[in-house]
This record gives sequence, C-alpha cells and structure tokens, in this order.
Amino acid sequence: MPDEYRTVAGAGVHETEVNRSRFLCALAPAATEQEAQDFIAAVRKEHADANHNCWAYVIGADASVQKASDDGEPGGTAGVPMLQMLLRRDMRYVVAVVTRYFGGVKLGAGGLIRAYGGAVGEALDTLGTRTRRRYRLATVTVDHQRAGKLENDLRTGGRDVRDVRYGEAVTLEIALPDADVPAFRSWLADATAGTAAFEAGGEAYGDA
Repeated sequence: MPDEYRTVAGAGVHETEVNRSRFLCALAPAATEQEAQDFIAAVRKEHADANHNCWAYVIGADASVQKASDDGEPGGTAGVPMLQMLLRRDMRYVVAVVTRYFGGVKLGAGGLIRAYGGAVGEALDTLGTRTRRRYRLATVTVDHQRAGKLENDLRTGGRDVRDVRYGEAVTLEIALPDADVPAFRSWLADATAGTAAFEAGGEAYGDA
C-alpha cells in the first residue's frame, strides 16, 4: 500500500474550447469500478447528442485498475492521454469523462491528445484535489479518571480521534502514521503514568 495518493475533492465539470470544439471534462470520486462505470453511463445519457464521450478511470490506492476508452476517436488519442494525466497527477479512485462537441475543425492526432489530456489536467486544477494518507488504526484504553484529559490532549495535539466509547474503561479509536507509533507509545505511557493500554490495528486512508 502506498503511503499516500490523491483523489478529487468532489464531482464537477470543467469546460474548455479548442478550435471551436467544446470539451467538457466531468470528474468524480469512485470507490469501485462499478461506481466509475455508473458515472460514465450517467454522463453518456446526459450528453447523448455529443460526438464523443471518452473516459478513463483509476481504482485502487496502488492503481490496480486502469481503464480508458476513445469512444470513436482515433485509437490512443483520447482515453489513453486522459488516463496518463490522471496517473501523472497520482490520482486514484477517480473517473474522468470528456465529452466533445465537434466544432468543425479537425485537430489531428497530436491536437486530440493535447486536448483530451489537457481537459483532464485543467479540470483537476479547477475543481481541486485532496491528498489521502495511510494511517495505522489503534485502540487506546484508559480509566475514566484520565480519559477526559487524554482525549483533550490528543485532539489539541492534532491527533485523529475517530471514536470514543465509555464502558468499564474508556476506549479511544485513533489513527496515526505508522512512523509515529513508537513515539506515540512513549508519549502515552508518560501521559497516563503507564496505565493506558495501546493496541495497534489495521490500516486505512484518511485526509492528510
């Protein structure tokens, strides 16, 4: 698993014009390949009168799924440059659809490659991206007497407290970078006079 990746902040559309052809790039986050395909289908339906609805998507933090389509444009001039732009920007869990309304001027292979790749790049710049970083999930168990101060110290120290549960003891679910685990264990022991229990769990991605 990579330490971090980038994805789109949210769904949106950005329009560019090249030699009178309109290029509308629709971007959206997609957690699964099915979500990406559903988004493509929705854009196709919305722009059924367009000359082309070319698309590309990257799924998986390690970019394990990469697919693209030229949708009738000359082979390799639309979907591939769109996909390459997503990969160049380290984008993951994202789908892009570029809708083209032909303006009467042929762009040639080089012009199409620049136009489709550029439409995705401009859309990413305009609509915004966010970085997701890999975290270690962990559980801290502490007595009620120390729980309030500990939770406050964690939050004011910028730690990601995911959940707090009250029972016989208080359990705090936190997320922290793997590299921070040894130092955090030492800090926790000092902060609670060695009374808190720390248990490392699995991994997840969260906003950096």
